[in-house]
Amino acid sequence: MTVSEKIELLPHSPGVYRYYDDKGTVIYVGKAKDLYKRVHQYFVDPQRLTVKTRLLVARIADVQYSVVDTEADALLLENNLIKQYKPRYNILLKDSKTYPWICVTSEMFPRVYLTRRVEKNGSRYFGPYSSVFHARSLLEFFTRNWPLRSCRLKIDSEAILRGKYRPCLDYHIGRCAGCCIGKVSQEEYNGWIEEIVHLLKGGVSEIIGKYKQAMEQAAEALDFETAQFCKTRMEALQRHYAKSIITSAGERDLDVFTLVTDGPDAFGNFLRVRGGAIIQSLNLGFKMQIEEENASVLSSFIAEIESKFGELAGELVVPFLPDVELPGVHFTIPSRGDKLALLELSAKNAREYQFNTLKQREHTDPDAFRQGVMEELRKALGMSELPRHIECFDNSNLQGTNPVASCVVFRDAEPSKKDYRRFKVKTVIGANDYASMKEIVNRRYSRMLDEAPDDLPQLVVIDGGAGQLNFAWQAICELGIQDRMTVVGLAKRLEEVIRVGDPYPLFLDRNSQALKLLQRARDEAHRFGITFHRNLRSKAAVHSTLRDIPGVGPRTEERLLLHFGSLARVLAAPEADVAALVGPKLARLICETK
Repeated sequence: MTVSEKIELLPHSPGVYRYYDDKGTVIYVGKAKDLYKRVHQYFVDPQRLTVKTRLLVARIADVQYSVVDTEADALLLENNLIKQYKPRYNILLKDSKTYPWICVTSEMFPRVYLTRRVEKNGSRYFGPYSSVFHARSLLEFFTRNWPLRSCRLKIDSEAILRGKYRPCLDYHIGRCAGCCIGKVSQEEYNGWIEEIVHLLKGGVSEIIGKYKQAMEQAAEALDFETAQFCKTRMEALQRHYAKSIITSAGERDLDVFTLVTDGPDAFGNFLRVRGGAIIQSLNLGFKMQIEEENASVLSSFIAEIESKFGELAGELVVPFLPDVELPGVHFTIPSRGDKLALLELSAKNAREYQFNTLKQREHTDPDAFRQGVMEELRKALGMSELPRHIECFDNSNLQGTNPVASCVVFRDAEPSKKDYRRFKVKTVIGANDYASMKEIVNRRYSRMLDEAPDDLPQLVVIDGGAGQLNFAWQAICELGIQDRMTVVGLAKRLEEVIRVGDPYPLFLDRNSQALKLLQRARDEAHRFGITFHRNLRSKAAVHSTLRDIPGVGPRTEERLLLHFGSLARVLAAPEADVAALVGPKLARLICETK
């Protein structure tokens, strides 16, 4: 049976489909609310698909599927199959780390310790924690405030009665209550453990409230020692959790998900909020092997977090709706209030993770980083090919004097300084930026068509708004090369991208690498042009005062400037001093120019 015939037999029900290549390898796993409609989309009109998706479709040799009851089941099954098969074209989770957990053992006198291995031995595990520092600070806080044992001894009633163990140093310095020698009851010790477990679950405010009530009751009963103990414990909790977590108004349980996309990459942040306090935070990165909708990536993110953290809260705060509905879960897209503040905090964490990841990639794999930046820029500007060769133009003049222009060249997202060019404006009189831009662009590409017609840039950036862009476009159209390049303007005031024929500017994300590349090219063109213009002004200032005097040539000018140090000192010097260097006749002419 062919692939087309199998597709026609797919049911109209939720499920998971798998694509195989001719070697029987799973190359893609997907979920669907309606299996027939979803799979059919890949084969109805292949031209509507992206290049990577068309490559996927071309490799499909077989289709298999599994029917499930709900969309939620399809999401979880898809997540498990992706982990099992690791298909080439699926979203790649860029997270190979093992995160630490806090383990509370199931012994008679439980231990609390940090581990990276979760075992099915009856112990309770809390986490994972994205920051090992945060997990260790929690453990340190517990051991500082509760006298828990840290040993691995097998303590039971028989061992205590027989006096099998001797107390260790922790007992003598007050860090352990001495459960191995029967100095603390199992009931009291497990009471401490339950308090710790409650804190790990997010019940900070409840524990603080309990100690506050106990303190007030002890004070009324004149039991000041107990009241002071409760006050000390309550203040310790408030101090620690004030600096280690963030609380929001209202005691609610919810989970927060945000997603930041950057070309083929996505960066997600998850916050777990219990009792109004953030008790966990985790960042994850995703790599899209084919074009994926943000809603689909968000669904994959939610499924991954559920597999790591277990059951989610009944309310999920998200920036947009995922493409699945989960039973018993309400999705909230906040517009104001505490939930919006939590969503913005999560987005800030995701952007910080994005920035750090890209910075790290820039240093560890610069070629892949530059490739990603060019691909992002290509998509943002709607270009058909990668902008490997970028040229940026800028004009520079001071009230129409010494008008110049610069052209800087970027190849593979890096400056190619040997290809930089600078121009003196020849045909334009006065401060006319528009006409100057047209002249320079015309001269640049007229020469390129004569000398290197195959090396035209894919992208031309004009420093300025619609006026400069339109005149540059006129020059390119007159040369007949408008179909061989993309031309845009970059206006500095709002950093908007101006496109030819489009009345509405394009605003790129301020944090996007694509915009940063355009800004870098624009700033480099401005620097290069300003330096050239400044040098011309300096030469003109010196030339107009000394070199215009009959008898003053380059050697005489150099001798005067070296001796007196500056043009101002030459003109202010006594005639006798000048005459000692150049003779009385020339000195008189120089002094007459003061």
